[in-house]
Amino acid sequence: MLNFDKAWRFKSPGPIPKNVVRNFYDLIEKIAAQDDIWQTVERCKSRFGGNGRSSSLDWAWSDLSRLMDNSAENAPVFIEAFWNCCDDLEQSGMGVPDVQIINAILAEHDAGYEIQPPDLIATRTYTPITVPRQAPSLDEQARALINECLAESERQLDIGQGRRAVQEILFLLESITTAFRGLGEDTVTIQGKYFGPIINEMKKRERGKAQENIMTWMTTLHGYLSSPTGGGVRHGTDLKEGIAIQPHEARLYCNLARSYLTFLLEEHDQQSKGASSKPWCTY
Repeated sequence: MLNFDKAWRFKSPGPIPKNVVRNFYDLIEKIAAQDDIWQTVERCKSRFGGNGRSSSLDWAWSDLSRLMDNSAENAPVFIEAFWNCCDDLEQSGMGVPDVQIINAILAEHDAGYEIQPPDLIATRTYTPITVPRQAPSLDEQARALINECLAESERQLDIGQGRRAVQEILFLLESITTAFRGLGEDTVTIQGKYFGPIINEMKKRERGKAQENIMTWMTTLHGYLSSPTGGGVRHGTDLKEGIAIQPHEARLYCNLARSYLTFLLEEHDQQSKGASSKPWCTY
């Protein structure tokens, strides 16, 4: 058994990457080749929650694969099951991968965990940047949208769905910019209807100021995440040149977007209060 946060057994902190599942399955194949293959697979099945003997060796492998896929929904429990499986087989005299090999696989695929016998250690934590969900200058419907999207994005990150988490936060970023339509003074009110035109109008009114750079960075992130050869969260992913979003990248993108959301909400609040004495918040 590995020591880790007891709460993880009852509420999964997230799934294990699929590549880890495949790599561990490959390791079991190599271990099993040393002895009675069928018996070895049955012993591994039991560690991943299997009950009863399969009707053939082929079915045993198939059942093991299914059990490992099911266990993958909870990364710590999955890692512990494989660790215990290796310990069982080692005690029976078989050669098994050492902790360095296992940790190398976990690190390669950014699993977020490392075994330090007898403990399983989380190697990263995600602390989302705080966004003012109760933005005073927005109506109740807009506030509800903010709460809903932020919560859903965090939920998707928790279950390892990085692309969906980023998609949710990008949708919110695009939506918040529409609140700036009509803000400003006289002939300098914002007229755009979509993210790009709105941000461009805001940038023009802030040339040479920090706000212009902030909005340039914002559009760069938005453009990359939208592109089929970038994040691919708006227009689909280019199947030949697209770049898969890794878990640690998804957390970074979400936090960057959250920081821009905070900036936009604070800007909106200032403008809604008519703070014309502060030139940086007048468009």
